Amino acid sequence: MAALGAYLAMKLWLAQRQIRHVAANRARVPENFADRIALEEHRKAADYTLAKTRQGRLELVYDSILLLGWTLGGGLQLLDNLWRQAGWDNIATGVAVLVSAFMIMALLEMPFTLYHTFVIEERFGFNRTTPSTFVTDLVKQTALMLLLGVPLAWAALWLMQESGSLWWLYLWLLWAGFSLLMLWAYPALIAPLFNKFDPLQDDELQKRIQGLLDRCGFKSQGVFVMDGSKRSGHGNAYFTGMGRNKRIVFFDTLLKTLQPDEIEAVLAHELGHFKRRHVQQRIVIMMLLSLAGLALLGWLIGQDWFYQGLGVQQTSNHLALLLFLMVSPVFTLFLQPLSSWYSRKHEFEADDYAAAQSSAADLVRALVKLYKDNASTLTPDPVYSAFYDSHPPAPVRVAHLSTRMSE
Repeated sequence: MAALGAYLAMKLWLAQRQIRHVAANRARVPENFADRIALEEHRKAADYTLAKTRQGRLELVYDSILLLGWTLGGGLQLLDNLWRQAGWDNIATGVAVLVSAFMIMALLEMPFTLYHTFVIEERFGFNRTTPSTFVTDLVKQTALMLLLGVPLAWAALWLMQESGSLWWLYLWLLWAGFSLLMLWAYPALIAPLFNKFDPLQDDELQKRIQGLLDRCGFKSQGVFVMDGSKRSGHGNAYFTGMGRNKRIVFFDTLLKTLQPDEIEAVLAHELGHFKRRHVQQRIVIMMLLSLAGLALLGWLIGQDWFYQGLGVQQTSNHLALLLFLMVSPVFTLFLQPLSSWYSRKHEFEADDYAAAQSSAADLVRALVKLYKDNASTLTPDPVYSAFYDSHPPAPVRVAHLSTRMSE
């Protein structure tokens, strides 16, 4: 209770700082952007940020209440009791509890998802998702969760039950293998279930991109355009996959916004992540953290107070796993600013690479357009930004690139 109270107080304080700072700077465009972003666009970005932060604040309180309901309120124990009445063995019961718990959680979060998509995104002109598309996506996501989640849950619980005191190590190997498989399979097998990925048709742009890829020594399955406008007006670019299954993806909304030299600069930034091995570093960190977490769970699972202190009276592997997944964010909040700092460091390194391989000036122009088109605030609260933001604030990032331009 004390940890949850501190967690909630910290995040509400950060949200309030963000709201106050963005609102205070709403009436004036920062000097470095005054000639490139109109006051009306700056105000839209501020209002969009305020709307999202206020919803996030409400959702945070709601989620904290739900967490109390699941744990100290006896929700998990009640769900476990209901499934035990079926008379199944431990693993089958555990899989049922895990899957149903995650489905109920998703259902309880649905009002916020709907509000964000059909109210906030709609109000600011970003929503392109129709009710039909939303429902279709939901059905596909549920089917994928069952297709992938049920076998994974069964394998995890079997390892926990049958592999002795080192089950956590074997489970980590299973999780690591599954994660790497998904990184490889996602671009070719899963992403196409939700979006169309067409090869880039602009021959001149394709030739320009291929020249950049050759200079950078990057080989991929190709450059693809994703129909991001089917769901949102936001633009983006990324590369995904592993090994020979790597591919470069541009949102169609981004291609409509940027000029060829700006697209090249954005791609050079993404390639910077590849050349600086940022993806590999993040994978290694994720694997080490998951190993540490499972080792900790390997100790907690034998402690009666771990269950009883969180509202569970009957010990089991599946309830230990659920409890750990639910409450660990409360106790690992201190990792968030470290993760954000590390991500921002990578963004600076990728920007430096882009400045060397293409043009810092082109990247600045592209970023300004993306800030404007995505309604990204130019004036986040410094403390809030340091805690949460995976990318440097707009003024800091543009100033950093400006030094590269002068050099």
